[in-house]
Amino acid sequence: MAAFTFPSYSIDFATGEVLFDYALTGPDGDQRFTEVITLPLPAEPVSDATAARLARVLELLHVVAGVSYYKAAAPPRLVLPAPLGSAAVELVTAVYTKGLAEYAYRNALPHVLTLRPEVPAGSVESAAPWDNSDRRPLSAVGGGKDSIVTLEALRRAGLDPVPFSVNPNHVIVSVNEASGLTPLAARRRLDPVLFELNRAGARNGHIPVTAINSLIAVATAVLHDLGPVVMSNERSASDPNLVWQGHEINHQWSKGVEAEGLLRAALAEHAGLTEPYFSLLRSLSELHIARLFAEIDRYDAVVTSCNAAFKLHDASERWCRDCPKCRFVFLAMAPFMPRERLTGIFGGDLLADESQVPGYRELLGVDGHKPFECVGEVEESVVALSLLAQQDQWRDAPVVRALVAALPDTAWQAAATSDVFTPAGPSFVPAPYAKALTALA
Repeated sequence: MAAFTFPSYSIDFATGEVLFDYALTGPDGDQRFTEVITLPLPAEPVSDATAARLARVLELLHVVAGVSYYKAAAPPRLVLPAPLGSAAVELVTAVYTKGLAEYAYRNALPHVLTLRPEVPAGSVESAAPWDNSDRRPLSAVGGGKDSIVTLEALRRAGLDPVPFSVNPNHVIVSVNEASGLTPLAARRRLDPVLFELNRAGARNGHIPVTAINSLIAVATAVLHDLGPVVMSNERSASDPNLVWQGHEINHQWSKGVEAEGLLRAALAEHAGLTEPYFSLLRSLSELHIARLFAEIDRYDAVVTSCNAAFKLHDASERWCRDCPKCRFVFLAMAPFMPRERLTGIFGGDLLADESQVPGYRELLGVDGHKPFECVGEVEESVVALSLLAQQDQWRDAPVVRALVAALPDTAWQAAATSDVFTPAGPSFVPAPYAKALTALA
C-alpha cells in the first residue's frame, strides 16, 4: 500500500542549512524529496544545550513540513520516523487532516479527513525544560496590518521585539525598514521536483503553511536564545468556511486557536519549551485590529495584506484591489480613517467601484459561503458596513449604497457592534504580554 515516510533530516551549524528528506512509496517505486530550510545563525557558537533543544523542534518541523509533499499523492498511510508523545501525535494528526481539509474538499479526497499516522513503537525521552519567557520576543511579520499592530504593541510596551519572517519579499523588507528594528529571516526552499510533479498533474492545493512557518520561527528563537514567538492571528481565523462530510473546512485552520493550542502542547512536551508560541491578537476581531492599525501611520506607504500582490510584476503595487482579502481589509479599515488616507494606502477606492459588489456580497453572506481566504467573519463585514452607512464620507459610495440595499433585515439584527469590539474567546497570551495591546490606545 502506498505510503508517505520521513527518511532523515540533518543540520549544518556552519551554514544554518537544515535538510529534510521525504519519500512517497508505492508499487511503482519511490519518489524522494529534499527540502532545504536555512536558519539565520547567531553570532556566537551554538552550545550543546541549545543544539539539543533545537533538535527537538526540528523533529517536529520535519514531520509537519512534510505536508507539502504528502499532498502530491495523498496516500492512505503516513508513517512517522520515530516515536512521539501524545501531544506531538495529536498535532501531526491535525495538521494532515484539519490542515488539509480544504485540499481534501477541493480534490474530493474524504480519506484525508480521517488519516491517522502510524507511530513506531518505543518511548520518548523527556526534554529538559527551558524557561524562555523573560527573553526578547520574536515577532512574526507578514507585511499586513495584523503583524504591524503586534510589532508596535510589543515595542510600545517596552518588550523589544525582534521582527521575523520566512522568505521575506519586498513588502516584508519595506515593513521591517519602516519599523527601524533589526530583523531575522529564514529561508525555505521546496524541492523543485514537487513543482515538476504539479505541472505533470499531481494533486495540489492549500496547505497549513502557518504551522510550518511557526515551527521555523520557534527553531530560530531557540537558536538565538530568544523568547516566545508572537503571532498575529485573530479570533475569526478559527471560524470555518463550511462543513463537508461532517468535517469543518477552514482555510485558516493553522491560524486558528485549536492549531495554536496543539502546537504549544507539542512544543512543551517534545522540546520542553515553557512559553514557545502564542498569538497576541487572538481575542480580537479583524475589525478591532483594523481600528488599532488606524492609530499607526508610519507604515501607510508599505503595508499590504493582499496575497496576490506578492505575484504582481510591478513591485510598487501593494494591493491587487480585486480579491477577497483586498475587499475585506478595505471595508474593515474604512470606518476608522479618512477616505483620502485609505485610498492612498490602497492606490484606489474599492467602494467607488461597482464591479466590486459581487465580491462584497460574498463577504456579507448574501451569496455563497465565506471565501477561501484570510478574511473576517460575516458579522464583522456587516458591522463595518453599518458604520460606513452612518458616515458622511462613505454613505453615498456606490458600493455602500448597493450593499445596504442588498442586506436582509435579519443580517443587520444578527450583527452586534459591541460584540465585534469586545475581546472574547480562548487565548494563550501570557500575563506579561496581556498589557501590550493597551499601549496602542
